[in-house]
Amino acid sequence: MAESLQVETHGLDVIGDAERKGTPRTLFWPWFGANVSILGLSYGAFALGFGISFWQALVAGVIGIVFSFLLCGFIAVAGKRGSAPTMVLSRAAYGVRGNRLPSVISWVLTVGWETVLCALATMATATVFGRLGWGGGTETKVVALVLVGALTVVGGVMGFDLIMRLQTVITVVTGVLTVVYIALVADHIHWSTVSALPAGSAQEFIGALVFMMTGFGLGWVNAAADYSRYLPRSSSSRGVIGWTTFGASVAPLLLLVFGLLLAGSSTKLNTAVAADPIGALTTILPTWFLVPFAVVAVLGLVGGAVLDIYSSGLALLSAGIRIPRYLAAFVDGVLMIAGSIYIVFLADDFLGQFMGFLTTLGVPIAAWCGIMLADLALRRRDYDEGDLYRPAGRYGDAPLTPLLLTVAATALGWGLVTNSAASWLTWQGYLLDPFGLGGKSGAWAYANLGVLAALALGFLGTLALSRGRVHAQEAQAPSRLDAEAAV
Repeated sequence: MAESLQVETHGLDVIGDAERKGTPRTLFWPWFGANVSILGLSYGAFALGFGISFWQALVAGVIGIVFSFLLCGFIAVAGKRGSAPTMVLSRAAYGVRGNRLPSVISWVLTVGWETVLCALATMATATVFGRLGWGGGTETKVVALVLVGALTVVGGVMGFDLIMRLQTVITVVTGVLTVVYIALVADHIHWSTVSALPAGSAQEFIGALVFMMTGFGLGWVNAAADYSRYLPRSSSSRGVIGWTTFGASVAPLLLLVFGLLLAGSSTKLNTAVAADPIGALTTILPTWFLVPFAVVAVLGLVGGAVLDIYSSGLALLSAGIRIPRYLAAFVDGVLMIAGSIYIVFLADDFLGQFMGFLTTLGVPIAAWCGIMLADLALRRRDYDEGDLYRPAGRYGDAPLTPLLLTVAATALGWGLVTNSAASWLTWQGYLLDPFGLGGKSGAWAYANLGVLAALALGFLGTLALSRGRVHAQEAQAPSRLDAEAAV
């Protein structure tokens, strides 16, 4: 017990065989705990916001959630093959120092996600307290932000063992209370209203599908191997893929269905979710369940934020910052709290900024994901762990092909996405007109094609251009320098 609650000393180093433990089944807990958040209900309103029917939103959600978390499952295999964090294993494709580019992108994405989750937990708490007549103004938000921030930072700083223990508790508590929530508000569902929602166009359907991908699995791919690296090398790859995908997908799928039914039954609720995604869900609850709801909302969001802050600390280290892992997590926690203060107290349009953030960073992360998946598919041997830390090793320092491919895929992707709700993103969509897709006001403007294009270009480009490089790497004899010495 005491040993498991010590601060984790591992940073970017490889996990030794003696410390590898568990089975692929244990991956269920961190992935389920991170994705059982009540926020999943709000995605029902987000999906219907694309102007599509219930059935279209359901299909888009199922495909987007399962496919995107399947990508996480594939990348998680790299963890048990290399025993290092995701953004260190990425060096095999990008080179030791060339990998700093995707590491910085990964760091920004995870810090952004943990900030969003922390802010949502704070706003939800204030809304609940306001309904109970216990306040809900600035003082309540400050206290809530401090508590949520402290929980998240402590989990991220302590590391793997505490996170696994914490996620198990969060899974059980939030799972039970979420079922109670669903039972209490089920009478607010009106199927006749939901089924009458008009169908949208193919472009709107694609837009919702890609949004689901970026909101779920593509927000986690850059951290997918951070937990599987603790598994023994002999662990089943199919088991790693299956338990990662199942653990991450099952809660969002169930929550999405119910969220669609709720949002489709009430235009008022649908609109309110855009401003306060979690707090809006309290407006249909009986007063006596508001405190348990606050518990489930905060715990679910903290569960996701803890995994994010752990992985953001690792990403910061892999970007070249030389500090201990726990200090990197603490630095990210400070940035998270600062960003949360902006969202809670200053920003006036949560959904627009949130969608803009997801789509914008979703493009380069999709490009990285495509390159990483193709590189992993080309490899027939485990990673040479020592060379992951040596610029002069087989993986190289900064090979141009993956870097140029990332830049090209990102440029293509940003040219095919738009977000009018975020004023700082009006420059995007510059390829929609040249490609004959109707420009920034045409039917394809909000289909988010750029995310899919970046993923495809990164994957296919790597398969075509890096096969010889990977073959040459694997033809070399194992390096004599072990990973610990290289670090």
